[in-house]
Amino acid sequence: MQKKQFKQGTKFYLFIILGILWICILTGLMVLQNIPPEIKDDPTLKIFSWIQRDTNNQEPITPLPNPNDLDPDKVELGFKLFTDPILSHDNSVACTNCHDLQNGGADHVKVSLGINHAVGHRNTPTVFNSGFNYRQFWDGRVSTLEEQIDGPVLNPLEMGSSWDEVLTKLNASKYYVEHFQRIYDSKKVTVENVRDVISTFERSLVMANSRFDKWLKGDSNALSTRQKEGYKLFKSYGCSSCHQGVNVGGNMFERIGVFRDYYKDYPKNASDMGRFDITGLEDSRHEFKVPSLRNVALTKPYFHDGSVETLHDAIKLMAKYQLGVKLSDSEIETIEDFLNSLVGETPKVLK
Repeated sequence: MQKKQFKQGTKFYLFIILGILWICILTGLMVLQNIPPEIKDDPTLKIFSWIQRDTNNQEPITPLPNPNDLDPDKVELGFKLFTDPILSHDNSVACTNCHDLQNGGADHVKVSLGINHAVGHRNTPTVFNSGFNYRQFWDGRVSTLEEQIDGPVLNPLEMGSSWDEVLTKLNASKYYVEHFQRIYDSKKVTVENVRDVISTFERSLVMANSRFDKWLKGDSNALSTRQKEGYKLFKSYGCSSCHQGVNVGGNMFERIGVFRDYYKDYPKNASDMGRFDITGLEDSRHEFKVPSLRNVALTKPYFHDGSVETLHDAIKLMAKYQLGVKLSDSEIETIEDFLNSLVGETPKVLK
């Protein structure tokens, strides 16, 4: 009898110990899940990353700040280069060909055209607020805006140039030599300095003070009743689990088709492997950077391949494949109304 009671007591305490261990494991996973993305050498992220970790703000989204400490001379020279086709091999394509600064920072086509009308592989994301993304490009292959600049300049489907060619042209320009010398202690234009002025200009392209930002800061009248309801739906269905932080996204990767097989329904879209091409890991197949939803109403078409023309359809498909829910048309329209409130004001540098 005592032996039986001993065994029962041992099982009971073993169960308790296992339960405590399980709770510790779950707690550890929750802590790790909430650790913010690693901030490396991106100045914008270093300056503003605290906003994403603001423990006083109970909302998953935080207000977008205006940058106030950028060198105006670098911003001005960066703007000049951003709009100058001199960076391309045949002087036909400028950054603004794909990133229209007067039209949402994108080009509103499925995929962009480069020199000699070469067709790109992915949809062009907006350049606005891009300094707040913790990785650049859809596959996140670089960490900073400085590194990102090499992509379009050297890509044969975009600008099709080389740094040797770019520097030869810039150093032959009296305007550029004089302006770079005014900022840097160098007699010649360098690759590092070109990257620096362009990335500084890009960090100035912040569309802050949206209606939603005003509401977050305490203006209860900044949003309509319908927009507030759309935000509640956005949170309750779990959209904010991926689209959160200062940029309402741009700080994690996710596979398309969490709850349903997206590529079974759309096999023609399956050729782009996303992060898999970078990592070689099976878990990264068809995984892409979660895009920012700021100004999303201005940046159609949607998805990495530009395959979705309207915001209504993008919401519908995301709900189906990423959340496993079917939204009514009324719910979609209400969430869309909320997303319209994320459109910010024109950056100061463009006024």
